[in-house]
Amino acid sequence: MGNQAPARAAILLADGFEEIEAATPADVLRRAGVETVLVGVSGLRAKGSRGVVYAADAELAELRGDFSLAVIPGGMPGARNIADSAAARALVEKIQGRGGIVAAICAAPAVALAAWGLLSGKKATCYPGMEGMFPPDAEFSPERVVVDGKLVTSRGPGTALEFSLRLAGLMAGDGIAARLAGEMLA
Repeated sequence: MGNQAPARAAILLADGFEEIEAATPADVLRRAGVETVLVGVSGLRAKGSRGVVYAADAELAELRGDFSLAVIPGGMPGARNIADSAAARALVEKIQGRGGIVAAICAAPAVALAAWGLLSGKKATCYPGMEGMFPPDAEFSPERVVVDGKLVTSRGPGTALEFSLRLAGLMAGDGIAARLAGEMLA
């Protein structure tokens, strides 16, 4: 391992995000030992689609350091608010450009990743009925969690734990993810 930098994840929060799709990856990744930062797209507070207010660890505009994973929760209009953020797009593209993992769940694959051109030539999934927003050269899959190289997508709130455990496996190792799944009775 040597001087390898620790794994760091950025979970983007914008008003209207789906709470379970942000809280579950944050919880599971932290249990896996991954430094996980809740990033407020437009400030240190973000109100979820169910009215729960989250306090971000950092504002996107002030974010420092490198990340090896970007997580984009779904929910509306949260996914649209993230998609409309040039800074969010720049962060995701920077992580992708450095060989990191880009993960999106529910509406986010269709609303953000497709809009940013990140689904072209990829196999992905999203919330049922939103696959029409995928580009013609993307392959839609009805699987609950889809991994295509460094792209991870998932269907919705009910798949948040599977999605999060898959991310933990990719970031910290399959053994850690399997241990967490057992401990969490997943």
